[in-house]
Amino acid sequence: MDQQDAPPATIGAYGILEVMQAIPHRFPFLMIDRVVDIRPDHSAVGIKNVSINEHHFQGHFPSEPVMPGVLIIESMAQTAAVLVVATLGEAFKGKLVYFMSVEGAKFRRPVVPGDQLFIHVTKAQRRMNVWKFAAQAKVDGVVVAEATYAAMIRDR
Repeated sequence: MDQQDAPPATIGAYGILEVMQAIPHRFPFLMIDRVVDIRPDHSAVGIKNVSINEHHFQGHFPSEPVMPGVLIIESMAQTAAVLVVATLGEAFKGKLVYFMSVEGAKFRRPVVPGDQLFIHVTKAQRRMNVWKFAAQAKVDGVVVAEATYAAMIRDR
C-alpha cells in the first residue's frame, strides 16, 4: 500500500464530554461512552460500557437481560455521527446527522450487562450529504453484530 492509499492518521479520542458536544443524544438514548482511534474521513471505534442500570434491561428481559439489537445499531449510528463531526470540523456547525437506512444487520450473540462493546465503523462511501458506513460490534474481540447503513447530513 502506498502513502496515498493509507488511512489517515488517528486524531485521538472523544471522551463523553466531546461526544456530547458532537452529537445531540442524551440519557437515556446516548449509546456510546467514548470514541477512540478516530481517522477522519475513514473510520472510528466507539465504546459502550453495558450496565445493568440501563432502563431497557427492566423489560428486555428481566430474568435474562439482553441489550436490544436496535440499540446496538443505534450505537453504530452514533459512532458514525462522531466520525462525521471529526471529519467535517468547522463545516459541521449548524448541522445534524440523520440515520437513513440499515441493511444486512446480523446479531451473532447476545450483549449482556458487564460487556464492553467496541463499535468499529468504516466510511464506505460519501456522495454529497449522504454517507454510507460498514460497522461491526465486538465484545472481547468477537463480532456480536454487524450492519451497513446510511446517514444524511442536514441543517438543523
